[in-house]
Amino acid sequence: MTNEVIKGNERSTYVRLGREMMREDGIAYGPRGLRQRSHHTSQREGISNLIQGEGWQVFSIIQIEKVCEMQNANATLNIIRERGRKGLPLERIYRQLFNRDLYLVAYGRIYRNHGAMTKGVTSETVDGMSLQKIDTIIEALRYERYRWTPVRRVYIEKKHSKKPRPLGLPTWTDKLLQEVIRLILEAFYEPTFSEHSHGFRPERGCHTALTEIRQNWTGTTWFIEGDIRACFDSVAHPLLLSIVAERIHDQRFLRLIDGLLKAGYAEQRKDHRTLSGTPQGSIVSPMLSNIYLSKLDTFVEETLLPTYNHGTKRKTNSAYARLAKQIRKLRKRGDRKGVKEARKLLQKLPSIDPCDPHYRRLHYVRYADDTLFGFCGPREEAEEIKQQLSQFLRDTLKLEMSQEKTLITHARTEAARFLGYEVTVVQDDHLRDQTGRRATNGTIGLEVPVDVVKAKCQLYQQQSLKSDKPPSWRHATLTGENAGL
Repeated sequence: MTNEVIKGNERSTYVRLGREMMREDGIAYGPRGLRQRSHHTSQREGISNLIQGEGWQVFSIIQIEKVCEMQNANATLNIIRERGRKGLPLERIYRQLFNRDLYLVAYGRIYRNHGAMTKGVTSETVDGMSLQKIDTIIEALRYERYRWTPVRRVYIEKKHSKKPRPLGLPTWTDKLLQEVIRLILEAFYEPTFSEHSHGFRPERGCHTALTEIRQNWTGTTWFIEGDIRACFDSVAHPLLLSIVAERIHDQRFLRLIDGLLKAGYAEQRKDHRTLSGTPQGSIVSPMLSNIYLSKLDTFVEETLLPTYNHGTKRKTNSAYARLAKQIRKLRKRGDRKGVKEARKLLQKLPSIDPCDPHYRRLHYVRYADDTLFGFCGPREEAEEIKQQLSQFLRDTLKLEMSQEKTLITHARTEAARFLGYEVTVVQDDHLRDQTGRRATNGTIGLEVPVDVVKAKCQLYQQQSLKSDKPPSWRHATLTGENAGL
């Protein structure tokens, strides 16, 4: 019997019985190593023997080869990632929260953080971490008895604003479970996120967003700076859960996320409810915000970009073409002085028509709740894009765009502020390449704002004034003259 292999309808019967046998463990399972029955034994006799005890060897094989064993963390996340890449829904994912390996991976990711020693509403920190604590969390989750603890609210300074930013500090147990949830959500949603989204994503960040702008936005005429008013505080909980439920078909998992959103916060020894928004300071909050704003990415990519991108190439500027033809005639006649004067005029004209009605380009990039559009076209159409964006945020995502901070900036004469840089379009007829062509016109320039430079200089000046060394010695120390540099 042990050397025979099971197949046919009997195989599905054994698998079903094996699953029922291990279901109480609540862990992932799958048929492995099942062997076929003898060709001389009927299906009825095989099942009868199984019930009467002769088939116990099959169950031994199932147990030995661990049909229902918990998959390790990497294999589990790879399977989830593959389902996300193929556009398949995620089902019965709640049971993966019983996987101890995922908690160990989560612990390895967050225990080094400075916030690991920061207390929430309780005195619990990473110092009290143990395998027993993981088992306690899993046991509470298995029977849906886990309850999120309200976060401890503190306030931190907010740049370019006098209003402080509220920050929630969860307990260590909540941090650990949130990191496990974040691992699952990231593995599933990351393959589906837009290539124009760069915030809070692996191997992406401010540098990749700015690189996309610098390399792909040549020839931009207008910048549209999108600013969402109190984005993270205004996320609608029912809408967020409905967006997650579109691809994750597990009510227990959704109830757990809903409990996290409504856990509330504690301030001055009083508990407060949270009716909207994702908790700032939460580990899983950036991922939930990206899932929410992915609807904005989809709207831009499927509606705005196809509408405002047409034409393969701008047509040649007629004035430039006429003057170039005149130069060729002067060169044939040997009029060097005339050629020189005509070339000076030619280099002041654009070679292509900047107002070509058959050519449009719209670019888009997003970092968290900061968005920037680059548009090549008339200002009237830029205003239309702004209105469509505002209407979509209001009607679909229940968010409000700040009309005061959502600016339309002329790219060649003004600068748009994005991720701490001033984004401009270079326009200088005197900068040329080796062939004498105006190679820099229309390219993107990234500049450090003047106020940032002054603030940095002021910091060093304050440190210099506090020093007892003479100015010449301080200068020599800073420049490295006495260090042989």
